[in-house]
Amino acid sequence: MKSRALLLAGSSTLSLFLALACGGGDDSGGATPAGSAGSAGSGSGACMVPGDEAQPGEGPPLLSTDCDPISSRCGFPFPSNVYLVDDASKKTPSGKSVQFGKTSLPRYRGDKDKFDTTLLTDMDGFSPGAGALMYIPGATATGFANPLQIDTTTKPDSPSILMDAETGELVPHWVDLDMSPRDDEERALIVRPAVRLKDKTRYIVALRRVVDVDGKAIEPTPAWKALRDGTPGCHPSVELRRDLYKDIFAKLEAKGIAKGDLQVAWDYTTSSKENTTRWAVKMRDDALANYGDASKPFKYQVIKVEDNPNKFSWKRVHVQVTLPSYLNTAANWRTPADTLPRINVGPDGLPVQNGEFQWDVLIHIPKTAEAGGKKYGLLQNGHGLFGSRFEGQNGYLPEMGNLHDWVTFSVDLMGFSEPDVEIAIAGLGGNNTALRAFTERQIQGMLNQQLAMRFMMTTFANDPLLLDKDGKSIVDTSLRAYRGDSQGGIMGTAYMALSVDVTRGLVGEPGMPYNLLLNRSKDYSGYQLVLNGSYPNGLDQQVLLGAFQMLWDRSEPMGYAPYITKDMLPGTPAHQILIHDALGDQQVTTLGAHIIARTVDAKAITPAVRPIYGIQEAATVMGGSAIVEYKFPLKDEPLVNRAPSDNPDPHDMVRELGPSYDQSDWFFRTGEIKAFCKGICSCRDAEPEVNCERSDADFAKFGKLEE
Repeated sequence: MKSRALLLAGSSTLSLFLALACGGGDDSGGATPAGSAGSAGSGSGACMVPGDEAQPGEGPPLLSTDCDPISSRCGFPFPSNVYLVDDASKKTPSGKSVQFGKTSLPRYRGDKDKFDTTLLTDMDGFSPGAGALMYIPGATATGFANPLQIDTTTKPDSPSILMDAETGELVPHWVDLDMSPRDDEERALIVRPAVRLKDKTRYIVALRRVVDVDGKAIEPTPAWKALRDGTPGCHPSVELRRDLYKDIFAKLEAKGIAKGDLQVAWDYTTSSKENTTRWAVKMRDDALANYGDASKPFKYQVIKVEDNPNKFSWKRVHVQVTLPSYLNTAANWRTPADTLPRINVGPDGLPVQNGEFQWDVLIHIPKTAEAGGKKYGLLQNGHGLFGSRFEGQNGYLPEMGNLHDWVTFSVDLMGFSEPDVEIAIAGLGGNNTALRAFTERQIQGMLNQQLAMRFMMTTFANDPLLLDKDGKSIVDTSLRAYRGDSQGGIMGTAYMALSVDVTRGLVGEPGMPYNLLLNRSKDYSGYQLVLNGSYPNGLDQQVLLGAFQMLWDRSEPMGYAPYITKDMLPGTPAHQILIHDALGDQQVTTLGAHIIARTVDAKAITPAVRPIYGIQEAATVMGGSAIVEYKFPLKDEPLVNRAPSDNPDPHDMVRELGPSYDQSDWFFRTGEIKAFCKGICSCRDAEPEVNCERSDADFAKFGKLEE
């Protein structure tokens, strides 16, 4: 997640959106004042959550109104099955649809309208990775497990419970008290799954022994007490949910979790595999059937060839290739916000091609190719956060190619490249269309990446630039691999589940879900400026990020990682991934890499830097996936949801270390993952060796930005 703080701070677009977002209107954003609770009373307004504008009978069936009175703030708890109803359109795979009330979710500051909930109605469940949110005024983190105490949460005496309602299994997790807001009254409790949850599965969340700063137990809301204790309700939803809670309590008690001291409990159901992945799979299959085989070569043109651009490259080639578009308007970066491209869907709700467009591919032919006599594999690079295909063009990428005989190449990731900053800002700034377009463009972007590999291994492999003196291609088209760092590692994880042409990939500094990564990244500060202008309350921001994660699952690894090594997507081979991360990374938390590792059953290569919950250790892995962590002389990572701050930031350092190059090349060629470091992987593996006791000068070589 290459830092773009300077880009954001200097962006005129950011200034414009901040100015718009900070316009007049209700400073509270129309939300419940933090800390206020629904008041008990008589009549239809009894126990109503402040900010709930719906009259009884107008909201979702189990609630009757728009806001759930088991919390004292609208939007909490999130996610929740009170907002999952039968799908009237009959288009979702499971027959369910997420439908919030008109006033359930946060309101854009200065606007009369709340979050556009129709953006979520084609979801048939909630994200299998986003943290479960609850607001309990005055709550502290006392007694809850932190990321180093995950193992304690699978025991029935844990104060926080996350349970598979179908099997009764207690799911490992930890609990964050949100530290991203400045105001203590805006801190949500976030139950963070330490594993990727199952698809189309119901889960129960329960919290007990929640105390304030004085160690005093916090009283639940009147509506919750009525549900728990079987007393008369003060809100219409209490009677509507008696049967639901009879089931919830029975399932908890079957695991030895009595309801008597519960301060809140609720359930939610994750989305189906088909609902999350079917767009990307349909686009891939449709495009590969029509582009790139012998009878249907790609149309392309070589735009420019640079001779000897650096010490690693013989030629740098700029190519434009024609690709299919599945967006509903022209694939133009600068499309006006009110007509931002979305996925073009047909009557069946599945993507349909809508013309073609030209996309740029940057290719690096190694210096060693000038002498001839070698065959080269194809290695695709994935760039960092809001970066471009030019990342590493004079550094690690052609260096890897020249060192280990690879023709390397890359494309901009549509939806997550430099020009998309404007779309991200617009979405976070209150433009709901941009919010959804942001993630849907990423699905097209992932397709572009897959087609770039197909283009390189078919049509371009026989371009004159890649022919030897005998007219034969210097490319071994059977040897194909992917490598990416930061965002390239994050989104590369999704790529590795979808690709039919690449089965081995290195994902450097990856993580999932973004809902977890954002608050723990130093890059988040720029985006929080926008959020503060449009949704000024920290509680609203967490609900918004939870809703956004539902959209994001269709493009990021949370939606795809389970299908990398098993239960593969239709027509897709099994894959292997090698995960590299660095302790103390300020941009992508290693906690996200651990979730990926657990999801793909990766093993930690020994000697490991530290034990990782749920990850077995092994000296060698053959045919499977693995994680290798690098240690730098930095302070321990924070246990709360804040970014590490001990300098220098080791983000992107690992890819420049000799063992990283060597280990990944061996893996790409053989499928075996083994140790290449001299003992525990650390900064000592740099060439030349640096002083691990650290002076800033020692790390200067790693701190340079890519050209």
